[in-house]
Amino acid sequence: MSIQECICPRCGGPVEGEGLCGRCRGSSTTWVTFDPRVTSVHCPTCNSQKNGSTWTDTERGRDEIGPEIVRAAVHFHPDIRSSSISMVIHDRTLNRSYAEVAVTGGLYDQEVHANAVIEIVWQKEQCNRCNRISGSYYEGLVQVRAQNRKLLPHESLLAQQIATEVENGMQAGGDRLSYISEMEETREGLDITIGSQQIGLAISQAVVQRLGGRYSTHPKLIGEKAGKKLFRVTYSVRLPRYIRGDVVRIGRGYGQIMQIEGQYIRYLDLANGQARSAKEDDFSLLIGNVRDAAEALIAYVDGDVLGIIDPGSGITRECAVGPWRTAAPGQHIRVLKDQDIMVLVG
Repeated sequence: MSIQECICPRCGGPVEGEGLCGRCRGSSTTWVTFDPRVTSVHCPTCNSQKNGSTWTDTERGRDEIGPEIVRAAVHFHPDIRSSSISMVIHDRTLNRSYAEVAVTGGLYDQEVHANAVIEIVWQKEQCNRCNRISGSYYEGLVQVRAQNRKLLPHESLLAQQIATEVENGMQAGGDRLSYISEMEETREGLDITIGSQQIGLAISQAVVQRLGGRYSTHPKLIGEKAGKKLFRVTYSVRLPRYIRGDVVRIGRGYGQIMQIEGQYIRYLDLANGQARSAKEDDFSLLIGNVRDAAEALIAYVDGDVLGIIDPGSGITRECAVGPWRTAAPGQHIRVLKDQDIMVLVG
């Protein structure tokens, strides 16, 4: 023993500095404790997990969750260094498992070991979202309609896809109560039943952004809870009167709708072939859609005037042709009729 070493007052062994040696300090220290039981709460419908009062969507199963909650049940003393936990989990019943746990660590330069058995309780509880859905709870309805016409099948399908994308995005962002409980096609259009006003607003904005038109909100008071008024909101989405391919009268000419861009409609000026934009109110009359255009025979060409045989009456009618088109006698060209006027379409 050097002059710098001291004697442990408990065991008489050497110790650096004053006080107990590492072995004696370790023997009087509770270096690890175990919770005898841990509980995992999951929803039997959607498999989401509950942590405290918060539900979280997860794809993890028992093999991942079990070791995680067992580790959380092991509590080390702050002075423990280089700790490690190993375990073997055995399923006893559908709702009970037992984890055989072995822990090691370093405490005051001494290696320490301990073993324990921790019970795992697998508890089922319906989550807040599934509870609302099963109880037919909803906070709003998104009604997708078309202005002065029927909603087309492809518009209904696209609106459903947009709504699903919005729901997936909000769910991924942690807003579990922003869900769609039902989407139903009706004679009037599409009805989307929603679990929160946030998703109702988001769907309405997304549909209008992609398909054009406008939306309005119509709240209805349905009661009170804890002194707070509760509203159920109907989001009325109205798609534009016109769709892609429609031929409309604008001013003294005609335009063919190419794209709906929010509140503006982009169209092809059939007189000069230029792309232009206008608001819905700028169009005065719907002539028809290019899918309904008929093939007409060009009888003659005289400068910028075509003689076209009316496919309905067989009468030859003259109409102006823009410099952006090429036409020759004997060719066929697609036309729509505005009374007796032949409208050449793209």
